[in-house]
Amino acid sequence: MTSFLIAAFLLLILVLALLLRPFFFWGLEQGTSRRQMNASIYREELDKLEAERLAGVVDEVIYEQTHAEMRQRLFQDTEVADDLATVRSPKKTIVGVCIFVALLSIGFYFVLGEATRVAEQKIQQPMNQESVEKMVNEFATKLEKEPDNLKGWAMLARSYRVLGRNQDAVNAYARAGSYIDSDPQLLADYADALASNANGSFAGKPIQLINKALALDPNNLLALWLSGTAAFGAQDYSGAIQSWEKLAKQLPPTSDEARGIAESIAEARLKGRLPPASTPTPVPMAGLKGISGSISIAPELKSQLKSGDVLMVIARKPGERMPVAVLRAPLTTFPMNYLLDDALAMSPNTLISALAEVVVEVRISKTGMAMPEAGDLISTAKTVKVGSSNVQLVVDRVRP
Repeated sequence: MTSFLIAAFLLLILVLALLLRPFFFWGLEQGTSRRQMNASIYREELDKLEAERLAGVVDEVIYEQTHAEMRQRLFQDTEVADDLATVRSPKKTIVGVCIFVALLSIGFYFVLGEATRVAEQKIQQPMNQESVEKMVNEFATKLEKEPDNLKGWAMLARSYRVLGRNQDAVNAYARAGSYIDSDPQLLADYADALASNANGSFAGKPIQLINKALALDPNNLLALWLSGTAAFGAQDYSGAIQSWEKLAKQLPPTSDEARGIAESIAEARLKGRLPPASTPTPVPMAGLKGISGSISIAPELKSQLKSGDVLMVIARKPGERMPVAVLRAPLTTFPMNYLLDDALAMSPNTLISALAEVVVEVRISKTGMAMPEAGDLISTAKTVKVGSSNVQLVVDRVRP
């Protein structure tokens, strides 16, 4: 910024010097006065008149008369106050030009773009993977000369995590030592890196780091997610639900993250054969509105059904991705009946009974995962009015 201002100031001085050069040297070049010009003109006319008299073109009477008139005009013209053909007030002109040029420059500066804005735009230009890798490697080389810079090693570890270099991140976290012991976010990130390198296993040091992070901050989002994931992997579905429900309370109800957590909780309930969560304010079933009907499957897809497949009936508000209600059930025989109501709501703030219509579809998950995957069997989505019964859904496609 400072170098830009210095360059701009020098350029302004150069422009002003070129513009004002004639005013600085005005006294060195005196112009011809009006009196001198008049005298020179009349002298030429008198010489011409004298030549005509000597050549006999005019006689003496006309010569004397014309000569007298010319002398009289010469006298009258030379009585006019003499003034030079130069600028008499250069100081006012110099000041005026300086002010005008300065204001014009400032105007262009703010209208067309100031230096800070240009610098910000340069910073905002996206960096490619190669340049980021280079910066991180240079930082790592610098830290090798500063082994006691624990904060630097923690920063390097997080940089490696962003780049997906988990093993390098683990090594950097190990060298950060005691610096991360009081930071729950760094502890959780360290645990995540260790688990990633162990093919998703949280046994040993990863779960120790997670517990330490939660002891420091019981509401740490990453630590709660990892704690639930570790419990789910160990088939402790109640523990997974407990951690994830605590995490879900801190997320906006309509966010994609909240939807993913809700689906994971529902999956844990299904696998642990646990009862569905009750709504905060139970309403008598007679007062609820929902959707009911039956599900069938195309004959050519029956051979693809396997034990362990999970059937999901999903209802969404038209135009939105977040489900308002989800029914999960193990496969039985087709056709099978279903009922979607507020008891299966994904969020107490969005109940199916409060909507006029919803989009309903069926998915048979081959892995039991909450997120759709290739190979799942699906039906065509239908938009139906809430309160409809006998809504027929047919599983007739394979998700690509």
